[in-house]
Amino acid sequence: MSVGISIEHLTHIYNPRTPTARTALHDITMQIEAASCTAIVGVTGSGKTTLVQHFNGLLKPTEGSVRVGDIEVTSDRTRSADLRKLRRRVGLLFQFPEAQLFAPTIYDDVAFGPRQLGLAEAVIRMRVIRALDAVALDTSSEFLQRSPFALSGGQRRRVALAGVLAMRPQVLVLDEPSAGLDAEARNELYARLAELRANDGLTLVFISHDMAEVAALADRVFVMAGGELRLSGAPEDLFRQPDDLIACGLVPPPLAQVTRLAQEHGWPAQPQHFTPEQVATALAAGISSASHSSLSQAASGSPLPRTGEGPGVGASNHNHHMQGGADAE
Repeated sequence: MSVGISIEHLTHIYNPRTPTARTALHDITMQIEAASCTAIVGVTGSGKTTLVQHFNGLLKPTEGSVRVGDIEVTSDRTRSADLRKLRRRVGLLFQFPEAQLFAPTIYDDVAFGPRQLGLAEAVIRMRVIRALDAVALDTSSEFLQRSPFALSGGQRRRVALAGVLAMRPQVLVLDEPSAGLDAEARNELYARLAELRANDGLTLVFISHDMAEVAALADRVFVMAGGELRLSGAPEDLFRQPDDLIACGLVPPPLAQVTRLAQEHGWPAQPQHFTPEQVATALAAGISSASHSSLSQAASGSPLPRTGEGPGVGASNHNHHMQGGADAE
């Protein structure tokens, strides 16, 4: 069953009541819906990692509360038993998790968490196989006995993810999940995360400062700056406010910028076009519309527009070259 996360007036102060006290989070209130995919974004030092460490009880609030399902974490009223239950419910995958692999075999690494629960070996093996299958890794006995350090970077990251999934979390929190991965490994990870959400109903939360990654994955975005929540909304809504993002030290995804320039040049792109698929569809529609218009004019005997006239492809190309010339000057 999916669960959501409710954060109410969360403040976190490191080293409180000491000369080195530092407020990392100030009065954060947000709701993360069950079975959603939520991005928490911001520049380095904005409070993203401190925030998500409250989700599974690694940190407790100085003020306020965090509720995951029926478990509430506060500064002083959270039982140890509830924290243990919370850490099984919320899986947290740190940045560069492959660096945290330690066991001699892939099987032992993925099985480590379930073994700490005291489960029977048959149950542990079933969880290991299921977790590796969920991240599209081999489940043969030969593969299970290989060293995780003999794998590629992308495969090692998926082994680390399998180790978290073997604990059967209801919420999966990932810190910069694609950092350091090449394009193929990144796309494979995105596909696995989408399948986990669709098949298991996981609530996904990920930290990022990469707006292209946010555009590819997220339903909702929370923007952090200086330990405060500055912006929130659907990606397409936030990407229509580039000045607000820039004020938080972030840049809209490249294709959102392309969309804005395309609109200025007469293409039928809309502000919500910010993934490759959306932009390609819009451009194809523009070409088809222009071709259909030209054919209709030819059939009716109307003169076709010369280059630089009208909203068609020729006008767009003409404007583009004129703009390029102006830039060159």
